[in-house]
Amino acid sequence: MNNPLLEDRRLPAFDRIMPAHVEPAIDHLLAENRALIARVLADKEARSWERLVEPLEAADERLARAWSPVAHLNAVRNDPVLREAYNACLGKLTDYHSEIGQNARLFAAFENVAGNASNLDDSQQKLLAHALRDFRLSGVALSDAGKASYREMARKRSKLQAKFEENLLDATNAWSMHITDEKRLAGMTERAIQRARNAAKEKGKDGWLLGLDYPSYESVMTYADDAGLRREFYEAWVTRASDHGPHDARFDNTEVMDEILVIRQKMAKLLGYRHYAELSLEPKMARAPDEVMGFLNDLVAQTRAAGQREFAMLADYAHTTHGHENLEAWDIAYYSEKLKRKNFGISDEQLRPYFPMPVVLDGLFKIAGKLYGIEVRPREDVARYHEDVGFYDVFDHKGKLRGSFFTDLYARKNKRGGAWMDECANRKRMQDHQQDPAAYLVCNFMPPVGNDPALLTHHEVLTLFHEFGHTLHHLLTRAEYPSVAGINNVAWDAVELPSQFMENFAFEHEALPYISRHYQSGEPLPHEMLEQLRGARTFQAAMKMLRQLEFSLFDFRLHVEYQPGGTGQVQRILDEVRRQVTVVPVPEFNRFPNGFSHIFAGGYAAGYYSYKWAEVLSADAFSAFEEEGIFDSATGRRFLKSILEVGGTRDAMEAFVEFRGREPSIEPLLRHAGIAGDGDQLTAAS
Repeated sequence: MNNPLLEDRRLPAFDRIMPAHVEPAIDHLLAENRALIARVLADKEARSWERLVEPLEAADERLARAWSPVAHLNAVRNDPVLREAYNACLGKLTDYHSEIGQNARLFAAFENVAGNASNLDDSQQKLLAHALRDFRLSGVALSDAGKASYREMARKRSKLQAKFEENLLDATNAWSMHITDEKRLAGMTERAIQRARNAAKEKGKDGWLLGLDYPSYESVMTYADDAGLRREFYEAWVTRASDHGPHDARFDNTEVMDEILVIRQKMAKLLGYRHYAELSLEPKMARAPDEVMGFLNDLVAQTRAAGQREFAMLADYAHTTHGHENLEAWDIAYYSEKLKRKNFGISDEQLRPYFPMPVVLDGLFKIAGKLYGIEVRPREDVARYHEDVGFYDVFDHKGKLRGSFFTDLYARKNKRGGAWMDECANRKRMQDHQQDPAAYLVCNFMPPVGNDPALLTHHEVLTLFHEFGHTLHHLLTRAEYPSVAGINNVAWDAVELPSQFMENFAFEHEALPYISRHYQSGEPLPHEMLEQLRGARTFQAAMKMLRQLEFSLFDFRLHVEYQPGGTGQVQRILDEVRRQVTVVPVPEFNRFPNGFSHIFAGGYAAGYYSYKWAEVLSADAFSAFEEEGIFDSATGRRFLKSILEVGGTRDAMEAFVEFRGREPSIEPLLRHAGIAGDGDQLTAAS
């Protein structure tokens, strides 16, 4: 079969993959895998690691490697034909994974191997433990009727989650604002205005065209003097995929959300759990819902007073300096940027010329090299799916290839918003099969304008560092089996540790010279600006933390409390959380949940708290570098060995304690945020 998705290759043939290849390739591989399982179960002697586990591990990895470029292209180059092919395979893949997870004979065979594991190493035993857990969570112990019900719900859930993401993307792409009066753009940066002018020309229009891609939205909200323009953009953004605002009602996610929540709760109860939040904690560090709620509520208690003070200062500044009464949601970013400039003498736009993308990337790679002894080299002879895509190989200090990654860093139409890392290929060392890992690193920054390189705000620098931390976690693994390599089977509330850890370096005296240089003059970031940047690190830190806590509490409570049949539950729970947490005004028309893809389309359902949980770990981990020197090679090697290399082969808390020498403390997180803490160890992460 002449199908590039069926070629046994590490890197996708992006120059040849077409939508027509997708369904035939997946059908072929599913048939092969089912035949393999039948052969293995028919073999009475296939109750060993070599004859049972390894062949199935290899088959699952091969299927994942074929599906990876399909899912990736659907996210970064979405079009109707590819979307149709992608959706045609979702149900098939869901059915297959449910079928495997509910196969009682296969479960018994794995139990047999696990019961005779004295000759297996720790990583093999951990893989078996994860596999047996996943069998149970797939309903292997259910009756035949229960299994059928579970499979049907799993299939419907996957389609609904894909529909949620499609509605959000379509609503985002469908809205734009054509502006012909230049006065409405007053205050916005010249780069943003030029980009809007170019967008209008591409559509054959005069004036300026602004869409809801994040760089455009952020530019309006942060810099546009026209409060009416800010309000229009804010309303368009927070009502995407809802029944409110200027959007087409056919993209409304309200019913989709309810259906997803109903299915999740039913699946959890079918498996014997009280609610979906309880089920979600099975593969996480946190041991019980009360532990998560206690953790989040404790952070709210320690942060809210500081957040109220920050908002009061902002409101007072807007009133006394600008004569603005009654701050609204669409005023927050605008006046915050002005207050930050007043307090610290610096703004994101002043910093942007000092963070050109080529310099930031090169500096980021050098920082990683100093920490872990690696070298990142660009490579050209790799098939790409867009002209903006880059490719890099990562080598260790001995010159040995450790992994590779694609970069796709700029916003464009038909590309999902946000930033993420995803797997392209996993590390594999099994019998005669060896494969180095590969990843996709995706962001949505403002692309280059004219002949200038892309220029980043410092916040965008942090985003790039964050996703590169995930990328290193995936690439530097030493685990030999794909299902425990890289981020696979790492506790979800610990998986953000390496990414959030990397962000810290973008504030440090020793690191900033590597990533900052004026794109025209080549001058380094002036010392005064560097100090101003560091001083502004804690600006509105409490308000930012409360925003994340609002999302986390809403998500977790939603998956504890939601009951099938009730109406308005999503908004009721969100309103209650906001009364407890929020210090900034939220208008009635805000429909934030309808665009909350992390929990309704991604992997963070009843797990958004993981960002704050892992931030405790990452801040404490970075404090070890603060104690020893941020480029201390011994500490870097210890972090590499204890955290980055182990993948899912070790308990996350054990790995952290090995690195830090103790269990995590909340004090570094509060200190970095400029919020006083008592220095006690964090009970929830213990």
